Amino acid sequence: MTARIGIDLGGTKTEGVLLDAAGSTLERLRRATPQSAGYEAIVHATAELVGELERAAVGETTLGIGTPGSISPGDGCLRNSNTVCLNGRPFRDDLERAVGRPVAIENDANCFALAEAHLGAGRGHRLVFGVILGTGVGGGIVCGGRVHGGRLGIGGEWGHQTLVRDGAPCYCGRAGCVETYLSGPALEASWREATGDSSGLPDIVRRFEDGGVSGEARAWKDEFLELFGIAIANVINLLDPDVVVLGGGVSNLWWLYDEGLERVRANIFCDVRDTPVVRNRLGDSAGVFGAALLPGATR
Repeated sequence: MTARIGIDLGGTKTEGVLLDAAGSTLERLRRATPQSAGYEAIVHATAELVGELERAAVGETTLGIGTPGSISPGDGCLRNSNTVCLNGRPFRDDLERAVGRPVAIENDANCFALAEAHLGAGRGHRLVFGVILGTGVGGGIVCGGRVHGGRLGIGGEWGHQTLVRDGAPCYCGRAGCVETYLSGPALEASWREATGDSSGLPDIVRRFEDGGVSGEARAWKDEFLELFGIAIANVINLLDPDVVVLGGGVSNLWWLYDEGLERVRANIFCDVRDTPVVRNRLGDSAGVFGAALLPGATR
C-alpha cells in the first residue's frame, strides 16, 4: 500500500512527515523556510525536503502540501498567503515540475480540519468544522472524510465573515471581520485599549487564573465571549456540523469551553443546542498530518 508525504509550509519553518499506509510516522523533518531568499528558493527548498522524505520511503508515495493561502480557481496562482512572495505565483505548478509528480495543496486551516477529522477530536463525526484562532482566524470543512473547498476554493473562510457592522478595518480591505476581533493580536490590542496594559495573551490568561483582574478586564473578557458566541453560532446555524474543533493559540483559553460554549448555544437557531465545541487533540502536528492525508481527500 502507498505511503504518504505531507509538507506543512509555514512562514518561518517547513515541516515534513512520511506516514506508512496505516498512518504511523516513519520520518519527520523540519527545516527553516527561506522566506527572505524569495519565491524560487522556497520552491527549491520544498522540493529538497520532499526528496529527503522520498528517499526514506519504501515504494511509491503520495504528496500533499498545506500552506497559508489557497489556489485561485481563476489563474491557478496562490493567494492570501502570509508568505507574501508566494502570492500571485503558480506555486503548485512550479512545485510539481520540481518534484516530477502531482501535488495536492490546501490551506492550513483545511489541513487542520482534515487531520482532526481523521485522527483527532473530530474522529467518528461526518461533518467537522475546524477553526483556527491564532495569529489569524480561519476554518475548514470536512464532510465524509473529505475537505469541502467549494466552487471558489473559499469553503470555511470563516475569518472574513462580517461580525461587527462598520467595525474595525481588516487587512482584507473590508471592516468588522471575525479576524479583527477574535485573533490573538486582535485580543491583545483590545486588552491594551481596555486596560492600558501591553501584556501578551499568555500573561493576560494568567491574570485571570490568579483572580487579580479589574472591571475593565472583566468587560474585555465578556465582550470577547459575546463575539465568539455569535461567530461560532453563525457557522453552526449555516452548516449544522456534528462537531466544531478549535485550534490555534487562542483555543487554549479554558473559558471557551464553558462560558464560551454557553454564549454559542444562546445564539443557535434551534430548540436543541448541543453541538459540541471542543479543543483539538493534535496541536501543532495537525497541519503536517492533514497535508499527508490530502491526496484523495479533497473535492
